Amino acid sequence: MPLMQEYNKDAIKESIYNKLLRYYGVTLEEATPKQIYSAVASTVRDQIMLKWRFEKEERLNSKAKRLYYLSIEYLTGRWLHNNLLNLCSTEEYSKAFAELGLTLRGVLHEEPEPALGNGGLGRLAACFLDSLATLDLPAMGCTIRYEYGLFRQRIVDGQQVEIPDDWLTYGNAWEIPTQKDAVLVRFGGHVVEQWVDDVNYVTLEDTEDVVAVPYDLPIVGYDSDVVDRLRCWSAVLPQNFNLERFSNGDYISSTRDGSSIAAQISKVLYPEDTSYNGKKLRLMQEYFLVSASLQYAIRDFKRVNGDNIFFLPDKVAFHINDTHPALVIPELMRLLIDVERLSWEDAEQITIATVAYTNHTIMSEALERWPESMLRETLPRIYTIMQELNRRLCQKLFDRFPGQWERIGHMAILAYDHAHMANMCIAYSKAINGVSQLHGDILKRSTFKDYYEVMPQKFMAITNGITPRRWLMLSNRALSSLLDESIGLGWHKDLMELEKLLPFADDAAFIEKFAAVKHENKEHFMHWINRHQGLVLDPDSMFDVQVKRLHEYKRQLLNALHILVLYNRICDDPGYNLPPRTFIFGAKAAPGYYRAKEIIHFINVLSQHIAKDERASKFLKVVFLQNYNVSTAEVLIPASEVSEQLSTASKEASGTGNMKFMMNGAVTIGTLDGANVEIADLVGLDNCYIFGMRSHEVEALYAAGTYRSLDIYETNAELRRALNMLFDGSLTPDNPRMFEGLYRALVFSDNGGMADPYLVLKDFGSYQGAQARLIHDYTDTRAWTRKEIINVAKSGVFSSDRTIREYNDKIWHLKPLVKNK
Repeated sequence: MPLMQEYNKDAIKESIYNKLLRYYGVTLEEATPKQIYSAVASTVRDQIMLKWRFEKEERLNSKAKRLYYLSIEYLTGRWLHNNLLNLCSTEEYSKAFAELGLTLRGVLHEEPEPALGNGGLGRLAACFLDSLATLDLPAMGCTIRYEYGLFRQRIVDGQQVEIPDDWLTYGNAWEIPTQKDAVLVRFGGHVVEQWVDDVNYVTLEDTEDVVAVPYDLPIVGYDSDVVDRLRCWSAVLPQNFNLERFSNGDYISSTRDGSSIAAQISKVLYPEDTSYNGKKLRLMQEYFLVSASLQYAIRDFKRVNGDNIFFLPDKVAFHINDTHPALVIPELMRLLIDVERLSWEDAEQITIATVAYTNHTIMSEALERWPESMLRETLPRIYTIMQELNRRLCQKLFDRFPGQWERIGHMAILAYDHAHMANMCIAYSKAINGVSQLHGDILKRSTFKDYYEVMPQKFMAITNGITPRRWLMLSNRALSSLLDESIGLGWHKDLMELEKLLPFADDAAFIEKFAAVKHENKEHFMHWINRHQGLVLDPDSMFDVQVKRLHEYKRQLLNALHILVLYNRICDDPGYNLPPRTFIFGAKAAPGYYRAKEIIHFINVLSQHIAKDERASKFLKVVFLQNYNVSTAEVLIPASEVSEQLSTASKEASGTGNMKFMMNGAVTIGTLDGANVEIADLVGLDNCYIFGMRSHEVEALYAAGTYRSLDIYETNAELRRALNMLFDGSLTPDNPRMFEGLYRALVFSDNGGMADPYLVLKDFGSYQGAQARLIHDYTDTRAWTRKEIINVAKSGVFSSDRTIREYNDKIWHLKPLVKNK
């Protein structure tokens, strides 16, 4: 029996007609745009299901090892277009749409933006799933089915306003409720121990229970027979979960609940944790994800492989994406000891052999810690297991470092009234990796130096990657077509073939074609932003872009202050000219992150101030993209010419935005931080703009404790003037001191802390110099386009396919599912 029936344009048209009639009782002419989208998505889903059957059957038949990739977020982007691309069906659907009087863009517009993620961590996880399926590797991504995600951002009077992102209002055409896999997750209660024949049986009583209900999203591999899945867990109360109704397809009434705990667990991504209750909710979310996923994984292991749990490491791999799912370790211990009745020693050995951990940051606030009292109250059995894990660990550390109590305390899981999740991940995982070569080195020599001395064999670096399907083939059709015409189709499967472009970097005809593609993409974005925000952009201006999560270490403020300096130069000198330049920002700030929200406000005030100046507005335009998301990135990144990657050296683990911009021809201006180091090595310093302190210099400066940003303020006149404008009324005459907080944070230390902790002023002069070189080079169109071509040609190493191969070779050891021909 053939795996796939043919989905040609006639079959697609017939399916759409039939679904509109069966589901809604309407003809194509009567259908609303949302009904048409739903019918199209359902048709595509039918096509996917035929492939999904192969994955299920082949994994069962071959008893293949399976990866569970646990991440608190997945920033997937819309699914329809990506699914069409990976099914290699875009052309047939476009033909069908044309004959139906539809357009691909019109149908795609109706799909809501999934609110399952926020930033680079979630986008990386989504790229990984795409590559896992494309490489035919059996995997399941695990996360929470957030009803509202983080939030939908609105800019009102220049300031961020958060509103609920009700993306599930019309349902999700792709998700498949999987009622048979629902499990119970237990919170609170108290531990009861009962000894029977020298065996300690541990149970929990008086718990507050939640049912975890799974919704599966198919993950289609590019031109592959494998369909993996992203499992999203939704929380409901047991007394409000009617399994009979759920099994009969009545998903809404079967899971109706008014409980505060159930309603909150799967409500929002990253609940505000400045309060005790908010922090506790985050802890509950993380345990909910972990417990549900592990319970299912063990159940599935037994279904496929039988009851011998000692084979678990041979058939299952759990991967912890940052510390949010760190509770995998004590939860797996709990299941092995309390449910499977293994000894502590056997359970520990299996856990270490099965679990791996990726670290994504050296920032102390992101290395999660939980108050011990909160753990004890919320997860009492997990806490007792962590106590024993800590006791055994500290005994081993004392044997290695006798009498060095401070050092042991720094490495402990439970210390100073807190649980240190990164320490637990390192001590009880088989592998720990950084996400760029620089980041891996920093983990070994600084962040986890003591652990590296004890267990160096665990540490490695695997540089991040991005999927070329979404970030080149889908989002940049014009460039993809030019690549196909110039170097063939081999790069679709092997992105390293982009190196074949290098000879074209000096080909005048190709340079002209490449420049035309970039201009076409800029015009596309110009029309997009006019439709969405009513802004008018000049496609002949330089598009200079900084889009990423708003955090002080990412230094959007450095960019904005430089723009203000340029503005002052234009105003002061009638003879000063520079190429017209559009600065584009996009970022969300966490709701409780006041300083980040203040920076957003400053950027928007700066934008308005420049727009009012007749002369300056001819050269400069500042744009802030409202509610920046994956769909926006797909339009913006192909149009970008300059990629601003300004993080304080040693703070950004890798970055993936830098890779997306590079792959689409933007030239990087940035510090030697994260994967910028590798970008600079690949393209050479002539084809990017590197500035600022190096990571070892930053670390030495922090260690010395002698940095005084006031010295720089006093000696750099242009910078001093720009900083003074934050509080002298130049920008905000009605409220002169509106941004005094930003000024003071950069110039004066408060409460004994260091002023300018992210070294904005320290790196400003070097940034100015790099910007001056960039502006000069941009005026030579041919030479600039050559830089863009070289960036594309050298971007192949940043394919997430390469990244996943490395993970699989070094850590997971999965075998591809292969269809018998």
